[in-house]
Amino acid sequence: MLSALAEEYEKVSGGRKIQKAFYLIYGTVWPQGNIGIIDHKVLLEYIEYGMKNNILIFIDHQIGRYDPMTSLKRMLPFLRYPNVHLALDPEWRTTKPMVEIGHLTGEEVNIAQQIIEDYLVEHNLPGERMFVIHQFNHAMIRNRSEIRSDFNRVRVIHCADGFGPPVLKRNTYAYNASASNMPIKAFKLFYDFGIPGAGIDDPIMMPREVYGLKPRPYIIMYQ
Repeated sequence: MLSALAEEYEKVSGGRKIQKAFYLIYGTVWPQGNIGIIDHKVLLEYIEYGMKNNILIFIDHQIGRYDPMTSLKRMLPFLRYPNVHLALDPEWRTTKPMVEIGHLTGEEVNIAQQIIEDYLVEHNLPGERMFVIHQFNHAMIRNRSEIRSDFNRVRVIHCADGFGPPVLKRNTYAYNASASNMPIKAFKLFYDFGIPGAGIDDPIMMPREVYGLKPRPYIIMYQ
């Protein structure tokens, strides 16, 4: 399914090659903001499969009731694998998931980037790493104008999250695009798998429409 989707994007990419990736939730929020951690054996199976097949792996922590930097640090050891990149999702930094929307601050995003960069340098790990931050609501990132994008080894990726019809998704993306201090953007889409109560995009935007967003998304994510 991933390969077929990548081919769809290559057909409308104007000659750009598509880099495939799996996006996994490392820490999933539970009621009262508790966190369930993915089985590390399963995670390593994905990482090793990705290394063999030129597929990137993003691992995301939903934070919940816990300190965001402590949550981030749990994922740092996986950076020893060169195909692994990290993410935090401010929506779920809360003790009331599905009731209230959580947040991160611009300062916290910068601290997180510094922690990742310091870890790469301290452990002599090669290359740059991407760091995804999600946003679909203005409250999810407070003081977002303070976020830096000038770290040497970390590339912050500003992801327009949220489901709904194309007009709503375009408006969300335009709001994120206005944050020029985070120039590398991402866009998330939601399939309809027929799961009761699940958020979906109706209709889901086609690859050519996604590429028509300004600026063009650097990462395109499907759930």
